[in-house]
Amino acid sequence: MATLNDSSTGPNEALTPIADSARAFHWHDHLSLWFSLGVGLLVMQVGAYLVPAVGTREAVIAILLGSVIGAGLLAWTARLGCESGLASAGLMHRTYGSAFARLPVVLNIVQLVGWTTFELVIMRESTQAIGKQAFGLGFDGALGTVLTTLLWGAVLLALLAGSMVKLVRRFVSRFGLPLVVLSLIWLTWQFAQQLNAQGMSAFWSRQGDGSMGLFSALDLVIAMPVSWLPLVADYARHGQRGPRGAAGAMSGTWIGYALANIWCYALGVMVVSVAQPGTSLVTALLLAQGGLVALGLILIDELDNAYGDVYSGSVSAHSLRPRWSVRRWGLVIAALCIALALVLPMHSLEPFLLLLSSVFVPLYGVILGRLGTGARWAQAVERRIDWSAAFIWICGIVVYHACGKLMPQWGSALPALLATFLLAWLTRPSASAAGGASALAQSRG
Repeated sequence: MATLNDSSTGPNEALTPIADSARAFHWHDHLSLWFSLGVGLLVMQVGAYLVPAVGTREAVIAILLGSVIGAGLLAWTARLGCESGLASAGLMHRTYGSAFARLPVVLNIVQLVGWTTFELVIMRESTQAIGKQAFGLGFDGALGTVLTTLLWGAVLLALLAGSMVKLVRRFVSRFGLPLVVLSLIWLTWQFAQQLNAQGMSAFWSRQGDGSMGLFSALDLVIAMPVSWLPLVADYARHGQRGPRGAAGAMSGTWIGYALANIWCYALGVMVVSVAQPGTSLVTALLLAQGGLVALGLILIDELDNAYGDVYSGSVSAHSLRPRWSVRRWGLVIAALCIALALVLPMHSLEPFLLLLSSVFVPLYGVILGRLGTGARWAQAVERRIDWSAAFIWICGIVVYHACGKLMPQWGSALPALLATFLLAWLTRPSASAAGGASALAQSRG
């Protein structure tokens, strides 16, 4: 498998199209992977914020529209990655130039280290809650914190030592996905029964407190799939070559992530609607009948998110220092995240991580505007810096934060994404200047 080559003298695997021998993903592999990555306790927790703020009906609208739009952006990028065979770092190089692209690549590595650390903290705290609620074990002390963190860290390191393609095809697709789906079905049934006992009409007609508008809620829902944009091509490039393979990567990613995002956001809304005030999400899930088993399976699936972050971070790091293989970078990044999870107050870092994520909305607006439309443009490979692409990205970041300050009721993600996409598309070099060769054609070498 090309992306897990241990050779220290091989080519830069992140910046060159992947070999045909490594293109093993079918439609159902893309769907299984992105459904699994879309399921998570963090998604449910964010969903729990919606109902008190906007009410049930507007929350449902925001969940449906936001999930379809956000997953659609992932799917578009997945098709681009499959067609080109390039990793996310490769797409950044083709859009922004080989020199300037190092900046977003480094920022991507930083955010992935942060999110992986945050995932380890979530798994640790969930394990502590399960131990306390179900078995009366006190894992919330200093020793318990260290042991539970190292436990999940050791599992993560073991996964990274193997093959990503085999993990997706042999475990996630065949075993992980059915178990997670059964867990979600069971929890949904349990909380639907509680809602029915309390009165579905009251739940459906519940009004929000006005602290968030519909577009702000939509922005919040879209934020979760958009946070995966810098990762999706790292996996989609393993899709089979040709139009059918690209269509499979696009539809599998779109359907898989949209279903998972809708389901987990909706489950978070249901849980917060029946739980006692002040009850944490994990505690509410544990109190449901059979909740221990269901939560345990979802917690194991949470490991996929941490693995996905580290693997993508290792591909990006390999693009900067190709003398280290993707596998070696993965082990180093995972070890760093384990150490950070032990010492950093991660909940205070969440605003910083969200701020850093806002950088990637306009970043991919430019990438999709330049590459995602099949447009032809000049010197896609030779340029060190594409100044127009870099300027549009920076302007997009300004638009993102200006919208949040000046008109928060309209959200930030969609305006910034739309503005950068349109500007990048309108300013793309002409086909004649490109000499008739598209960026994707050049990337196939």
